[in-house]
Amino acid sequence: MTAVADILKSKADPAVHTIAPLTSVFDALQRMAEKGIGALLVLEGDAIVGIVTERDYARKIVLMGRTSALTLVRDVMTSPVMFVGPAQTGEQCMALMTDNRLRHLPVIDDGKLVGLISIGDLVKNIISEQKFVIEQLEHYITGDRG
Repeated sequence: MTAVADILKSKADPAVHTIAPLTSVFDALQRMAEKGIGALLVLEGDAIVGIVTERDYARKIVLMGRTSALTLVRDVMTSPVMFVGPAQTGEQCMALMTDNRLRHLPVIDDGKLVGLISIGDLVKNIISEQKFVIEQLEHYITGDRG
């Protein structure tokens, strides 16, 4: 399976969107909506202190009777954050995400944040790999080597 570094290279938008822990949840949701994403990494300086997701909003704001305008990201973010390295495989990431019910994993290389992969990125990669294998098998079966 493909390495995380290669999955990051194939992303249409490699930007990692972040937010500070003292920002309101409303502002975090607004940023997610503007960017069309479902999660923001929460940073203090260069340190990852959490991740805030749409799931956090649904479970920790709406269901608990809080308001997003008056609640800070630090009060609802998930922490600590699991992460992977660029050499890990998509298969390892998929297992980690499945076992821990995660949808996003930061990618850390030599102590620095270099990207963020989502379950969607992994599914896209798997589909691409399967398509390639199918095409190769079709060429093999039909004798078309060119």
